Amino acid sequence: MEIGQKFNKLTVKEYFFYIDNHKKYKDFNTLGLYRSILENEKLTLDDKIAVRDYAHKTFLKTFEFLQLKDPKTFVEVEHLGQELTNGDEQNLWDNIRKNQQRILEDKRIKHRNFGDYSKHNCGYETCVWNGIMIRQGSWLMESEIHFDSDKKEYMAKLKSEKRKADRKNARGLIKKELES
Repeated sequence: MEIGQKFNKLTVKEYFFYIDNHKKYKDFNTLGLYRSILENEKLTLDDKIAVRDYAHKTFLKTFEFLQLKDPKTFVEVEHLGQELTNGDEQNLWDNIRKNQQRILEDKRIKHRNFGDYSKHNCGYETCVWNGIMIRQGSWLMESEIHFDSDKKEYMAKLKSEKRKADRKNARGLIKKELES
């Protein structure tokens, strides 16, 4: 069966019904469900929180993976109706980065091309590349997942050039000592 309508047009009762019977519908999308909670104008803040909490009972593991796939939506859904200070927001994003790294390690995923990180989204509505799938490292890439433990390629190159120069200088010093 198919739902046949957009999630962001549903009422609270319909949300609960479709969450309870999600296995019957082949077009059920958990990411779409969580995004629709934010976009649905029919729901009050209390209704949105109730739908989120009800969805967590069934899809909590999927919601946790949303940190990796679409962290912005994760933050907005997780903190519905809450005002965050700059410090709270910074701590939140630090925790999300740690959780992203943990999820990648637990699932043994080597690449980092997921969800929002795999599509071009520059923010301009007139951009011809909006929504196009991109490779990691492409010049079209807007953002990427990075961690504090990542090796910095630029620093490795500088270090190798410095060592090369030191070896040449040492060779020159030895040659001078032998000649004198």
